[in-house]
Amino acid sequence: MNGLYPVILSGGSGTRLWPLSRAMYPKQFIRFNRGDSSLLGATLRRLRPEAGFQPPTILCNTDHRFLVRENLESCAAAARAVILEPVARNTAGAIAVGALSVVREDPSGIIVVMPSDHVIADVDRFVEAVHLAAKVAAAGRLVMFGIKPAGAHTGYGYIRRGKPLDGFDGSAFKVEAFVEKPDAATAGLYVDDGHYYWNSGIFVLHARTFIDELARLAPAILESAELALDKAETDIGFLRLDRTAFAECPNISVDFAVMEKAAAAVMVPVDIGWNDVGSWSSLWDIAPHDERGNFVSGGEAVLEDTEGCYVHSEKALVSTLGVEDLVIVDTPDALLVADRSRAQDVSKIVARLKLTNRKEQEQHLRNYRPWGFFETLSLGPRFQVKLLHVNPGGKLSMQMHHHRSEHWVVVHGTAKVTVGDREKLVRENESVYIVATQWHRLENPGKVPLELIEVQIGSYLGEDDILRADDVYHRAPEETR
Repeated sequence: MNGLYPVILSGGSGTRLWPLSRAMYPKQFIRFNRGDSSLLGATLRRLRPEAGFQPPTILCNTDHRFLVRENLESCAAAARAVILEPVARNTAGAIAVGALSVVREDPSGIIVVMPSDHVIADVDRFVEAVHLAAKVAAAGRLVMFGIKPAGAHTGYGYIRRGKPLDGFDGSAFKVEAFVEKPDAATAGLYVDDGHYYWNSGIFVLHARTFIDELARLAPAILESAELALDKAETDIGFLRLDRTAFAECPNISVDFAVMEKAAAAVMVPVDIGWNDVGSWSSLWDIAPHDERGNFVSGGEAVLEDTEGCYVHSEKALVSTLGVEDLVIVDTPDALLVADRSRAQDVSKIVARLKLTNRKEQEQHLRNYRPWGFFETLSLGPRFQVKLLHVNPGGKLSMQMHHHRSEHWVVVHGTAKVTVGDREKLVRENESVYIVATQWHRLENPGKVPLELIEVQIGSYLGEDDILRADDVYHRAPEETR
C-alpha cells in the first residue's frame, strides 16, 4: 500500500454557527455538544499512525496558525507540515498545494483530503473506507466519499451514482452527475430516487494523478500552486506560501475545477456516522436529547413546556417557556434566537454584521493569542479592564502604546515584567504601572499559568495602538486586531 498522507483543510470560517464560531476563532477550534476535543482535535485523533496514516499536512490561514499548533500539542500529534495560505482561494488551490507537497516527497503517495470540522462517529469504518478508496485511487481514479442521504437536505451538494467500477465488487461506482445544493422539493426527489448521495467533501487521491488532471483541466491553478510552494518560506515551524503567486490562483472549488470534469471521478459510498456540522440544526441532529427533544450545553438552562430546542449558554441562565424547535445561543457579547428550520440562514446575519463593521462577527470578548488569551471585562469611554492569561513560558512582544497607560495587577502566578531597561518579578497581589510611550514586555517564567488584571486608561484603547520592537511569534502589525 502506498503511503496515506492526510491533507487537512482548516481554512473555513463557519459563519452558520455564529455567534460561537467567528472569523478569528472558527468552528474547527470549538468543542461542541459537550465534546472533550475540538473538531480539529477529533480529526487529528482519528488519523492514527497504526491505521497507516502519515503525519498530516494542514492548510490554514495566517490568523489561525497558532490555534492549529495548540490543537496539535493538545492531541500530542506532529504535523508533516502546517502550510499557511496568505489569501483564501477555495479548495482547488489548497488541495493542489497539498498534493504537490506530498508528491515531491513521495511520488506514489496517496492523499486523503478532508475538512477539519466534520464529525465521523465510526472511526473504524472510516479507516476501512480510506484503505478501500486508496486501492481505487492507486488504479488511477479520483475517489470521493458519498453519504447515503438521511433526509432531503438542501445544504449539501449531491452525487448521482453510476455503474459499478470493474474489479471492486460493487464497493466503488462511476460518477454519473454532480448536482449543486437543490431546493427542498428537488432534494426530496433525489432521496426517493435512491441513486443520489451527499457529497462529503472527503477525497482520496493518488497525488500524481490529481496533479496530472490539474495540468489538463485547470493549469492556472497548478501553475500558481507550484510557484507559491517554490517560493514559500519557513517561519518558526510554519510554511508560508508566497502571497503574490498564490493570489493569482483561481478562486474555485475542487469540484468545479476537476472532479466534475474528470472521467476518472469515482464515488465510494460510506456509512461512517458523518456530519459536516454545518449549522446549529446539524448539531442538534447529533446531540443527545432529553425526553422532549431538547439539548443544553455550556451553562445552565431552565426549560418549561419546551420541545425540540438547542440551547447553549456560556454564563447566563437561559430560561424558556412554551417554545419549540428553537436555537438559542448565548455568549457574553451576542445572543442568537432562531427557528431551527432556518439554521442554514444564520450566515445572512453574519453578512449584515460585516456590512456594518460590527466586531461581533470577527472576535469574541476573549481574544486568543500565541501566548494565551485576553478577555475584556469592562469597557468605558476612556478605560478598559481586561483579564490576561499567559501560558507557562509565554512571552508577549516588546511593545509601546502611544495613547494609553496600563496598570497590571497579578492575581495568579508570577510575572516577569520589563519596563524600559528594568526587569522585575511581580508576584500575586503585586502591581506595576506602565506609562504611555514606555517600552514594556510581559512574560510568564513559571510553570503555572499567569493571570493578571490589566486596567487601561487613555484617549484611544484600540488593539492597533501597538508598536512592536521584538516579537518571538513573528506577527505582522495587522494581527493585533
